[in-house]
Amino acid sequence: MLEEFSKYLDDIIYPTQKEKHQLWNISGVLKNRLNEHLKYDVRPMIKTPSGQSQKKGSTKSKADKIVFQDDYNWVIIDSTEIFQYITQNNIKTLELKDLISELDWNIILPKY
Repeated sequence: MLEEFSKYLDDIIYPTQKEKHQLWNISGVLKNRLNEHLKYDVRPMIKTPSGQSQKKGSTKSKADKIVFQDDYNWVIIDSTEIFQYITQNNIKTLELKDLISELDWNIILPKY
């Protein structure tokens, strides 16, 4: 997932050994979309025993954006906004479709 998403970034930097605990996997400038150098959490989603896909996160993450994927798209969500949403709504389990409709900041990129 990391290698595939890196194709969408310029000026890529990977975390140093010292930075790995900050819970981001890659930083860079999103091609043709943003001009800001941001840190991305690109950890893959995992299947639960019940068959649902999930991605664990932490409010201690230094990632600026959290990246999700489906078969056709990358979905990039602002980490501060998602953590505020979780806190305000007192929830622990989120649906990606709900985040896309409820949060103000997201980008959906078709995969190439």
